[in-house]
Amino acid sequence: MLYYCIFARMNLADAAQLKELLLQSRDIVIVPHKNPDGDAIGASLGLQHFLSTLGKNAMIIVPNEFPKFLKWMPGSDAILNFEKKNGVALELLEKADLIFTLDFNELSRTGRMEPFLTKATAKFVMIDHHQQPDTYADITYSDVSMSSTCEMIYNTIEAFGAADVMTKEIATCLYTGIMTDTGSFKFSATTSRTHRVVAHLIDKGAENMRIHQQVFDSNSPARLRLLGVALNNLVILEEFRTAYITLRQEELDQHNYSKGDTEGFVNYGLTLEGIVFAAIFIENKEEGIIKISFRSAGDFSVNHFARSHFEGGGHTNAAGGRSTISMEETTGKFIALLPQYKQQLFQ
Repeated sequence: MLYYCIFARMNLADAAQLKELLLQSRDIVIVPHKNPDGDAIGASLGLQHFLSTLGKNAMIIVPNEFPKFLKWMPGSDAILNFEKKNGVALELLEKADLIFTLDFNELSRTGRMEPFLTKATAKFVMIDHHQQPDTYADITYSDVSMSSTCEMIYNTIEAFGAADVMTKEIATCLYTGIMTDTGSFKFSATTSRTHRVVAHLIDKGAENMRIHQQVFDSNSPARLRLLGVALNNLVILEEFRTAYITLRQEELDQHNYSKGDTEGFVNYGLTLEGIVFAAIFIENKEEGIIKISFRSAGDFSVNHFARSHFEGGGHTNAAGGRSTISMEETTGKFIALLPQYKQQLFQ
């Protein structure tokens, strides 16, 4: 029996439906979004390790490369990159009878994988915490109040009655995703429940200090120099309580940019006193786009801003977008939009 619903917490009835689906499934694929971050990779690996404890064989296929600072995570060496192993990935997708999609709510977030997922005959399970989920999945676990998809994977495991037998590998992966998606537990979606989950993950073997060091204290000299360029390019618009950073392709190339090197750069804007809206514009000449990340403090919705103007979306305080015009035109458009949001930015 398949069904579509959106529910805040995975309860026993919902878990029973998922158990039934798993019993019928032999070939399982797990797919996170394009340009996967710590939450997407942590949730994928955490779920894969959990399915392994159930005797299931599941493969993770990422749409493209993921950051080096996540490649220490248990099981990460077996993750399949769709761009690099296209033939193998397509065979797995065609063969799959169950596909989990994690940390995204519409198939377009998988980039070049989208058409193959759209025509897949497998049943789909979506687990995600972004706003306005699509309706492609047979089972949808969606909760925008959650700190992270990793916390939702924890809830799923708990609903299966398996939280107390969680392995160190699962705990490590889920802790990493929660830590990264909450900004080291400082974002507003970090609840008392989140801290209780994290405490249990530590009890189950997640080495919090080591995880933090692996993610945040493994910078290359080139990345730190690129951060210096980004901060030098910082523009402050006090009249709109806004700050933004630009990084051009030449600047990325000059500092041997690799996937994940700009992770967290956008947050520096919000460390400025009085700033409630921050953005970073990163040029990608290969794709012909300006990739944009938005962050906010308080009630200003960058999700609404990104959806309305930059073909994006996400959460109230963290969202992404894109632009196909030049850097100058993109930042010009961004600045020109700010007067209509001035009242909201000063609330």
